[in-house]
Amino acid sequence: MKKLFLLLTVMSLFFSQTPVSARTLSHPPIPEESPDIEKVAIVLLSDAKKEQEIKQMIEQNPELQIRHTFNQALNGFSVKGKSSALQSLQKLESVTSVSPVNTYHVHSNDNIKLIGGLNARGYYDENNQRLTGKGVKVGVIDTGIDYNHPDLRRSYGGGRDLVDNDKDPMETKAAGGQGTLHGTHVAGIIAANGRIQGVAPEATIIAYRALGPGGSGTTEQVIAAIEQAIKDKVDVLNLSLGNNVNGPDLPISMALNKAVEKGITAVTSSGNSGPNIWTVGSPGTASKAISVGASTPTIKVPILSINGREIRLDLLQGSREWEFDRSYEIVDGGLGHTVELKNAEGKIVLVERGEMTFTDKAVHAMEAGAEGIIIYNNTKGRFFGNLDSEVPIPAAALSKEEGERIKKLLKEKGRLLARTNIIEERDILADFSSRGPVTSTWEIKPDVVAPGVAINSTIPGGYLPLQGTSMAAPHVAGACAILKQAHPEWGPEQIKAALMNTAKLIRNSEGRTYRTYEQGAGRIQLDQALKAETLVLPASMQFGKFQIADRLHDHSSFITVENISGKTQSYSFSVPYKEQGINWEMPMTFRLNPGEKKKVEIKMSADPTLLKNKIHDGYLLLKAGSESIHVPYLYVLEEPDYPRVMGFGIGKGDKPGTYRYEVYLPGGAEEFGIAMFDSESLRFMGFLDWKRNAGKGQLLQEIPAEKLPGPGLYLAKVFAKKAGREDWLETYIFVRPDGQLGDPVPSEAEEIKK
Repeated sequence: MKKLFLLLTVMSLFFSQTPVSARTLSHPPIPEESPDIEKVAIVLLSDAKKEQEIKQMIEQNPELQIRHTFNQALNGFSVKGKSSALQSLQKLESVTSVSPVNTYHVHSNDNIKLIGGLNARGYYDENNQRLTGKGVKVGVIDTGIDYNHPDLRRSYGGGRDLVDNDKDPMETKAAGGQGTLHGTHVAGIIAANGRIQGVAPEATIIAYRALGPGGSGTTEQVIAAIEQAIKDKVDVLNLSLGNNVNGPDLPISMALNKAVEKGITAVTSSGNSGPNIWTVGSPGTASKAISVGASTPTIKVPILSINGREIRLDLLQGSREWEFDRSYEIVDGGLGHTVELKNAEGKIVLVERGEMTFTDKAVHAMEAGAEGIIIYNNTKGRFFGNLDSEVPIPAAALSKEEGERIKKLLKEKGRLLARTNIIEERDILADFSSRGPVTSTWEIKPDVVAPGVAINSTIPGGYLPLQGTSMAAPHVAGACAILKQAHPEWGPEQIKAALMNTAKLIRNSEGRTYRTYEQGAGRIQLDQALKAETLVLPASMQFGKFQIADRLHDHSSFITVENISGKTQSYSFSVPYKEQGINWEMPMTFRLNPGEKKKVEIKMSADPTLLKNKIHDGYLLLKAGSESIHVPYLYVLEEPDYPRVMGFGIGKGDKPGTYRYEVYLPGGAEEFGIAMFDSESLRFMGFLDWKRNAGKGQLLQEIPAEKLPGPGLYLAKVFAKKAGREDWLETYIFVRPDGQLGDPVPSEAEEIKK
């Protein structure tokens, strides 16, 4: 079956495709598959084995074929064969898991200056050597790279294509809408050296093309790329990709942790599924990697004043500036079709998202004589988009709620005028930036944030501003390259600590400091990291989970404080803000000589019966000489409110007459089920499956075809209950007249979309 639940969601937010309607299928079409279809899986072993030993393991099953062996990023191999044959491997004593290969897709001008990157003078180490990343190898696992781009020719140092299995990691050329640009954009942020400058312009980029046409690839290809990067001994590794499953135990997260253990500083994006809590996805959940969220560089934000209400607009990437010096009338432009814009001349048109690209809507408005266009969302909340070509009028995005409010005012008043005010913002967390914590391990992710909005960088044939955590991560990868050049003796833990220890805590528009699981240690400051005189390792602390049944908990966390300056320094911790039910015991003041380090214990006792919140977090403050270091901490009470169910997919089973679904349950479930409802009347049609005490992690289950309801379109509610909380996902399932799952035929599809 096609594996649906790990489709990536951290592609850059620059695509202008319209979303599916609430009445259309909410998952990609389920293809018709033969029961004998071959699949690929990643097999993890309890210990390392030679290739010959692996061949002997599977030689008894001629239906299996070894594809890759892994002994760097993972202990294991990838294998192709029928699903039934793949599952037989799980019975072998030395096999710890068999994971299906999944499909992956790719997730202002002062951004580099803001993080303390190169300015006119540059940066120098203690020997007065200029720091540009020279001599540092940065691996980029992505869609490849346009190594002929004039800004990247000097930085390109070779690579590998894991899609076509050759040594040419060139971006996919545009063909049928399948061309890519993501990897080139990411590489430019790290090491462009021409018309624009990356964070580390003289670093060497080693490109690994693991995502092919359309920006998609597989678990196998990404792990193979990590494996190759380890063999190539890169210093830094950037992965601006991921999925929306908040779990620490997926193969790519494990492979990244292994890369770090081998001395590579791994950087990955946290995901674009914000602003809600628990939205960070793998591999942004990898414990030892640096997970990066997205903040804003300095940007001009248009504020519309309409009928006494101030409304914030989000400019589409590629739009002209929204700079109007007088009031303009707003008119309703429907969906932006030409026939709906007859009254648009000299006005600002408000249109709903859907049915055509943002660029098409803007062009139609321009042709109708409009001064500007506002596109409001057709699903709850705000959105961020991109124009795919230049349009001479400004185009902005608005939330569904605000758009509908303006439409209502238009109906009530008949005529509305809007005045524009411009404000400047920076260091605001992007709404789309995924938040933590990580389920199961209760770790703080992201670790840091960096600019990820309106980031101009290289693409094949030119330059383009894009946004997403995909753009934030390479800022950090470039900073890691600079730190590695300055401190070649440092390993991944020291580099990560330097960035986190010196990061700037940022605040929202109301002045509130973001939570630890939203910004980690804060927005990176490379210039401060280069001047750091103290390192605190690890740079964040997790105290675990408390149970109400236990009266008192005594928890300890150990950190190492290292004086990396050339002078003796004094160190003292401040006691955190007093909270009922929590008592802290901090280390006494101490002194360290140059090069000296000390492991200290931080004790916390908690009375769970007095704790009111499910998540408790904050920042410990260490006064280190003239520096102040904030160390984020987090602990949770019982089962916090993480999503109980994630990533549902369904398709053909391994045996004739069966179907197979899969779903991810981060903490298991006391009760799990798939309830089916008629899509029109919402009448309950029965359970596709139901069970108690489902285990934690990935759940794979085959069901007989006769369990499916009769032909028609159904709403499936996939739910899980644990510790008094129930969560659910909703998706549409279409049963064809022949009893098979699939897409509606064209006439039925049109009926569904009405």
